Amino acid sequence: MHHFTEFINTANEKIAEELIDPDAIFYVPGRPEPMRGPDGYLAIIGMMRGGFPDIQWTLEEMVVEEDKVAVRFTMRGTHQGSFFGVPPTSKKIRVQAMNFYRFSAGKIVEEYGQPDLLGLLQQIGAVPTS
Repeated sequence: MHHFTEFINTANEKIAEELIDPDAIFYVPGRPEPMRGPDGYLAIIGMMRGGFPDIQWTLEEMVVEEDKVAVRFTMRGTHQGSFFGVPPTSKKIRVQAMNFYRFSAGKIVEEYGQPDLLGLLQQIGAVPTS
């Protein structure tokens, strides 16, 4: 997961190929269909970087049980591009995410990602805080 964190912070395609199974499935909140394989995950990162070009993930906690890993990340970045239709505000974000992964043969084959999108949208002023 530490190497995976390096991947999501750099969007390095070589690391994506090393860590992500070609048939991996990634369930993304708000998308009716899952993303697939290394290219799908790179697209998820691209979507985040479109709104927050400097986004970085910090691995805070990890729990491992058999072929599953639960991870809590903190995402930090600056809202410098349109995100969910919200024009750039230059506001800094700090958002928690809980992600659940399944591995097979040393590669990620499935992810359920749950970032705090409400908190993110509140931090960029798209949603009221109270």
